[in-house]
Amino acid sequence: MTELLIIKPSSLGDIVHGLQVATSLKAQRKDLRISWIVRDVFAPIVRACDAIDRIYIFNRTGGTKGFLKLMAEVRKTKFDYVFDFQGLLRSGLMTSRAHGKMKVGRTDSREGAHLFYKKRVPLPADGRKSHAVDILLQFCPILDAKPELRGHLNFRDAEKLNLTFTDGKTGGRPIVIFPDSRRAEKKWGGFKQLTELLIREDKTRKVIWAGSEYIHDRNAFPPSQFLNLTGNTSLVSLPALIKRSDWVITNDSGPMHLAAALGVRVLGIFGPTDPRLFGPYPLTAPTHFVIQAPVGDLKLLTVKDVYARFKKIREGLASKS
Repeated sequence: MTELLIIKPSSLGDIVHGLQVATSLKAQRKDLRISWIVRDVFAPIVRACDAIDRIYIFNRTGGTKGFLKLMAEVRKTKFDYVFDFQGLLRSGLMTSRAHGKMKVGRTDSREGAHLFYKKRVPLPADGRKSHAVDILLQFCPILDAKPELRGHLNFRDAEKLNLTFTDGKTGGRPIVIFPDSRRAEKKWGGFKQLTELLIREDKTRKVIWAGSEYIHDRNAFPPSQFLNLTGNTSLVSLPALIKRSDWVITNDSGPMHLAAALGVRVLGIFGPTDPRLFGPYPLTAPTHFVIQAPVGDLKLLTVKDVYARFKKIREGLASKS
């Protein structure tokens, strides 16, 4: 058995990308056992992934004592490979403390993390202007695997959750909206008005707001057509909720990347970030769509523009079916 330790403590979108690569490695190397160091807040989704055999939980508020305790646990296993997917000083220190025959990191690592690697993987052909998934795929040849996505990202027990309450009146799958994002400049302010248009368009449809931070809907929508799960969306249930949906509409955020990884139809709303680098991967997939605000300013992106784009996409898909 080949023991691999992946270090990728955060954030959700980056972890999803890492899980996609781990899944591809497992699909190509049946002898591989994968362990993962992850922050406590993101641990549930890594633990639930079929490709991951064991997790080590990093508590960022644990201080030096907590760090040393974590690494003492990690050092109980002698790994054949240690992959630092994060490429920052903290993950570099984790790499240095882990027992590993081959310690590998990113060419674009920062904060001196490269000092702790025996080998650095090259960047893709587009260099630093590459998508995060393409950058992580460069680790695959270290294990004699091809740098491409293989296999299907799956989460344990996701299919066992009963989510029929999310369906519309006639059993149709919901449109799930994630109105939040970690950075203020990536938050579009038109989701309330967009929800109104979607509900008015189809009385049998249910629209769901989801996310970790609560956003008040002001009781503006009929309960039969709307469900607010913001502040009540756990990472355990997130993959199941996304897979249940007909569409996911979201800012540039972790749930957008998860929806894309699970093959769900997704519309990503972009402001200052470049969807070619940070959009759903791959952007050429028939289920992945984006709309970018004029000059990267989400304040200039109207609800009318987003709704029109969404309708046009759906009409185009319907004409092909």
